[in-house]
Amino acid sequence: MPLLDSTGLAHVRLTVTDIRRSKDFYDRVFGWPAAVDASGQADEEGVQDSPERFYGGVVYQTPEGTLFGLRPVGTSAFDSSTTGLDHLSFAVGSADDLDRAAAALEEAGIEHGVVTRLDDAGIAILSFQDPDGINLELTAPLT
Repeated sequence: MPLLDSTGLAHVRLTVTDIRRSKDFYDRVFGWPAAVDASGQADEEGVQDSPERFYGGVVYQTPEGTLFGLRPVGTSAFDSSTTGLDHLSFAVGSADDLDRAAAALEEAGIEHGVVTRLDDAGIAILSFQDPDGINLELTAPLT
């Protein structure tokens, strides 16, 4: 029997070095509505230490209901080989959606990998990085 009875992931928040640059990137790539946007206050004294003011960040509402946030307190480049986050993966509906995403990223001038089939896992993926070098991935079922 598990120690906790969780129904799943509620939210993820990434620390970023430049909230305006990161917000622009995530707005452009995903276009999710902001549930909370305190990014205009990020430079005000005490805001980056205030959970009530969302640390001067932004929280997006994803289509599935999970919240995704950005917090402007990062001071160094992302490194997936240290303890913490390796990558963050976002679901898309199909492998065709990955091809369309690759074309859209290309047109927007955002570097990305190639669509890769992981047959044993039953998925295909497309990787790219945000402005802080955080590894992002799109994942689609192979069905």
